[in-house]
Amino acid sequence: MPFDLLLVLLAFGSLWLRVPVGLALGGTSIAFALFGVMMGAFDGALLYAIPARVFGTVSAELLTAIPLFVLMGLVLERSGLVADLIASSVRLSDAGAAKGGVRLQLAVIGVGVLLAASTGIVGASVVTLGLLALAPMIRAGVPAARASGLVVATGTLGQIVPPSIVLIVLGDQLSNAYRTVQLDAGNFAPDSITVSDLFAAGLVPGLILAAAYMAYALVSRHAAATSTADKAENLASALGKQQHANPTEPTLRRTVFSAFVLVALLFSVLGSILFGFAAPSEAASVGLLVALVFTGRRLMKARAIPSLLADGAHLSSAIFFIIVGASVFALVFRGFGGDTRLEGIFEALPGGTLGALFFVMVAVFVLGFFLEFLEICTLVVPLVAPILLAMPMADGSAMNPVWLGILLALNLQTSFLTPPFGVSLFYFRSIAPAGLSDLTLYRGVMPFVFIQLAVLVLVFAVPALATALPNALFGR
Repeated sequence: MPFDLLLVLLAFGSLWLRVPVGLALGGTSIAFALFGVMMGAFDGALLYAIPARVFGTVSAELLTAIPLFVLMGLVLERSGLVADLIASSVRLSDAGAAKGGVRLQLAVIGVGVLLAASTGIVGASVVTLGLLALAPMIRAGVPAARASGLVVATGTLGQIVPPSIVLIVLGDQLSNAYRTVQLDAGNFAPDSITVSDLFAAGLVPGLILAAAYMAYALVSRHAAATSTADKAENLASALGKQQHANPTEPTLRRTVFSAFVLVALLFSVLGSILFGFAAPSEAASVGLLVALVFTGRRLMKARAIPSLLADGAHLSSAIFFIIVGASVFALVFRGFGGDTRLEGIFEALPGGTLGALFFVMVAVFVLGFFLEFLEICTLVVPLVAPILLAMPMADGSAMNPVWLGILLALNLQTSFLTPPFGVSLFYFRSIAPAGLSDLTLYRGVMPFVFIQLAVLVLVFAVPALATALPNALFGR
């Protein structure tokens, strides 16, 4: 078997055995490259490029936004602002069982959109929504499956609604791929593809996705009554969650303050990026400063700052470790001629460029059942993006990298929800009651997976949904 395919199998086998992702990609790649040198199948001089790649990754100005956004999200979550806003929304919109809790479902989605546009931290959003909104929805007559699926899907909106860590990582990968393609084509002064472009491009599809969730909540309220077994499970879930609910109801003053801080962050971070006042890393710095100014007193009173910094450092270092490992894997894969093999496969597919794009989208969706979004983003995108961007569309034009990025982002978002290894499912299981089975959770999440795929198809069919706003703001 060719060495490039053996490398892929070795990397995926390591991931399947739950070897740490950075080690599975970087460590196995270096070991296999040394084996290739001994077998005369790999140029050992390429290994000298690894230190430069590592340094370039950790010093990239674009990626400095990641730890800043992570810290900002943790500050908001640990300060209790998010919990206050969710608890107030639950109290004000609980419509009772007669209306099927539809107003409550809409309120949860609305708060989820605000959280996504303010923090983008999926884990905190899913856990907080689950703790504070799941039991009230079930008590209002929402079936356990639907309520669980709504919490998980809404908490995951932060992966497409900017600011999003997925879009930051994709922006870095696509920017490198686009620059490589343009240089190979003889264009030595190409226009850059920035994270700001992807932030602007992801806003409309993200809002469409949230609107689709709301439409599903409105339509599903007319569904048939749940079975006796479902009602029993609903009751068990509600009773199980009551003990976890916030013991104190937020006052009007705390609620208004929480909403004000989140809206201030929304305008200071996202507004400054979209209107060109600041780069993502600069806007993230401002957002973190704003969050600390408004919540510093709460954090010091709760003595939460040491643990907050420790968790932020842990999450950020894990992300960078994966990015570095994936960069090493891409270098070794190309050293074995894997990029040439992929290019030949794509050119042989029926349907030309769109056929190749469809093949990539299906592959990313399938991988989402087994791998996390960051693994897919850093492992697959660097290999396929340069090839796709170099292939001509039907009219002879080049593929729009911003459109490609949003399609990938929407597809990657499904990996958070697809059983059995969806990350958001694990976040939810950490706070879900014992009476709520995995089958119930999977059943509740699947309609939202189909909604995400429908929005993906819509953006594929109407590229302007992703490209119109960045074109209007930045002239792309």
